[in-house]
Amino acid sequence: MVGGAFCLLGTVLQTGKLDPHYPKVCGHRGNVLDVKWNPFDDFEIASCSEDASIKIWSIPKQLMAKNLTTCRKELVGHARRVGLVEWHPTAANILFSAGYDYKVMVWNLDTKEAVIMSPVRTIDCHQDVILSMSFNTNGSLLATTCKDRKIRILDPRAETVLQEASYKGHRANKVLFLGNLKKLLSTGTSRWNNRQMALWDQDDLSVPLTEEDLDGSSGVLFPFYDADTNMLYMVGKGDGNIRYYEVSADKPHLSYLTEYRSHNPQKGIGVMPKRGLDVSSCEIFRFYRLITTKSLIEPVSMIVPRRSESYQEDIYPPTAGAQPSLTAQEWLGGMNRGPILVSLRPGSELLSPRPLPPERSVFNSVAPASPRPLDQTEKPAAEDGWRPSFLLGEKTPRWAAEHRLEEKKSWLTNGFDIFECPPPKTENELLQMFYRQQEEIRRLRELVTQREVQAKQLELEIKNLRMSSEQF
Repeated sequence: MVGGAFCLLGTVLQTGKLDPHYPKVCGHRGNVLDVKWNPFDDFEIASCSEDASIKIWSIPKQLMAKNLTTCRKELVGHARRVGLVEWHPTAANILFSAGYDYKVMVWNLDTKEAVIMSPVRTIDCHQDVILSMSFNTNGSLLATTCKDRKIRILDPRAETVLQEASYKGHRANKVLFLGNLKKLLSTGTSRWNNRQMALWDQDDLSVPLTEEDLDGSSGVLFPFYDADTNMLYMVGKGDGNIRYYEVSADKPHLSYLTEYRSHNPQKGIGVMPKRGLDVSSCEIFRFYRLITTKSLIEPVSMIVPRRSESYQEDIYPPTAGAQPSLTAQEWLGGMNRGPILVSLRPGSELLSPRPLPPERSVFNSVAPASPRPLDQTEKPAAEDGWRPSFLLGEKTPRWAAEHRLEEKKSWLTNGFDIFECPPPKTENELLQMFYRQQEEIRRLRELVTQREVQAKQLELEIKNLRMSSEQF
């Protein structure tokens, strides 16, 4: 994303080489430094730039036919370039931004103004450039890392610092709240310049609970945490692998499982929200790797191998949905509320917007089975649309052993339960249904081809048996 523009690509039908004249989102005068989708609106995205501005874009529901140059709102308040933007996890129309003026600004987008000149809160406690931001589950706390090597936990409404870590043995670069575990995870470097991750108690940042050196590479480590399965994924810039761990409240807290390996290094990475996963194939996480050496974006799916193709309830606990639980004014007024939960079962309704259920563990802390290698016949997504999948170990997960349910016999059509999946009611639901059906058609064609090969093999075996019986 350079030159003040960025592209929006389809995740299912967009394969092959991109047209040089492909429509872009333009409007910034400087390089775009960060973009974030609105978690409550699939057609709204925020971007920030070196031109010290933040823009909110309304994306057309159809594929873009021309460059998008008119933004819905522009936020002007930072004195220097803006490097980070983050949407509030539970409140609608609340956006956070961090600039090179060392300030975090809180914006209320619930206004009629097209250009917002002043934020509703300004947090001015950092002594250097802010490197990352992360919210806790209900958005009442904000954690930041700074170039001054400190981790801070802030009350964003009171504009105060609640906790501060200045531990000299760990120079933090990225920080992440770990769901409801009341813990923080940071990545950075040790005093010997090894890449390192550290786990912290949210209420005491004096000394980390545990530290783990990973390697001596220089690329920044990006952590991704799935609170539904207690899985931590560690991605390094310039690396070709993705490590993953199980996180638990008890010692040793972090248990290494295994890793995905590729010969192609990633320069950047993004993730698909849980609502966009393919639950019919037991996909629990999906990455999109930016591979600049081959000029492609490669999807990598983390899949729990199951023989049944019906919905697996034990690996999909209720997750945060696409509806805010608070208005902007309620949150600014001091209210806190957890995310509204939804079931990922096709056609299910919203669940209670009350606090999240207890965290579930994913894997036993013993060493996992070796991962299955990618099939050498699979091609990158940019060539023919195949989706490389990385199958998680065959070992039975802990939550599967504890919460194993008897598989329900159901009638399936195109991967959906025809009794529990009502027809789509909106254009967005219709598009999602269409994409899933296209994927299911492709899978069924592969299955038919395999069955035809098996049938021919059986015919040959029967023919050989008949010939041998005739000889006797």
